[in-house]
Amino acid sequence: MGKFGVKERNLEGQMVVDFAKRMYMAVVNTYFQKREEHRVTYKSGGRSTQAAYILCRRGNLKEISDCKVVVGESVARQHRMVVCRMTLMVCKKKGAKIETEKKTKWWKLKKEECCEDFRQKLRQALVGQVVLPDDWETTAEVIRVTGRKVLGVSSGRRKEDKEIWWWNVEVQDSIQRKRLAKKKWDMDRTKENRQEYKELQCRLKREVSKAKQEAYDELYTRLDTREGQKDLYRLARQRDRDGKD
Repeated sequence: MGKFGVKERNLEGQMVVDFAKRMYMAVVNTYFQKREEHRVTYKSGGRSTQAAYILCRRGNLKEISDCKVVVGESVARQHRMVVCRMTLMVCKKKGAKIETEKKTKWWKLKKEECCEDFRQKLRQALVGQVVLPDDWETTAEVIRVTGRKVLGVSSGRRKEDKEIWWWNVEVQDSIQRKRLAKKKWDMDRTKENRQEYKELQCRLKREVSKAKQEAYDELYTRLDTREGQKDLYRLARQRDRDGKD
């Protein structure tokens, strides 16, 4: 807590402080020196108190520049709105590789030879123990360890964006030429280099639009066939992902 509270602390206020201590948080209202009128969050019948709080992590307290009560705005008749001003700095780590979680390749069990090999190795792992496991956690751990040994694990590298499935050779060549033109313009800021980069950028947009249109036309013609069922599911999953934030 800071030293700019309002009046005496009651039992409910002590509960807020205890919660903040357990969660390594700070009560933002008490860290900024304001007039009492800009600290009181509840006022009725001649009584005033501080009943609404804003909490943040202790490490993020330096990012908050102000916290006060807006006197002119009322959420309810007696309650007042509490606002704080924050400055968030988003830092991007350049060159850092984003890795996903390494997962066991359980999908290999669809193959009969992999399934039989896994079954034999799991039986050997369970029989080889002096005492058979009598709880599910121990058995599940034996299954996971055997699965990693027999089936292997994924690389953990980030998967390629699935939206580029419609790329063709022309689009890739245009992207490469546009990147080279951008580097050339960055090194030498002339009108000719800028014009070349803008022309390649417009050309790339046209080729991307043309490639997407051709790919979707081909996709829609295959949707009614048996081979097009996988494309239909892929298209539905892609649309579902695009609709999520």
